[in-house]
Amino acid sequence: MVNDPIGDFLTRLRNGLMARKREVLTNCSKMSLRIAEILEKSGYIDGIKVETDGPRKLIRITLRYDSAGKPVADGFKRVSKPGLRTYAGAADIPSVRAGMGISILSTSRGIMTGVEAQKLNIGGEVLCLVW
Repeated sequence: MVNDPIGDFLTRLRNGLMARKREVLTNCSKMSLRIAEILEKSGYIDGIKVETDGPRKLIRITLRYDSAGKPVADGFKRVSKPGLRTYAGAADIPSVRAGMGISILSTSRGIMTGVEAQKLNIGGEVLCLVW
């Protein structure tokens, strides 16, 4: 049983990138699927595909590398953890690497990037940072 599914999701991505894997498999939940969609839209991963393995669902994530073979996503940081939740108002949403990365938030209007939340002038729980 995984106590922190988002942390496990990010760790699988990080480990897959460090091992230069082409694809990684991770457990599927609504939150991890939405985070994967945001990462794909932002250009950090190449693709996602939901697969069924008996009673459970898995997400197959195709990782993205540049022409030199270096991972496009250089780092992932879990901010809000199960033991210590971290919230930010619209004005306090963290900027990642001076705009070269994204923050992912869980808001009252769903999971979105920090830039989208600032445009809508809403805050929420800061889930993770990606650069």
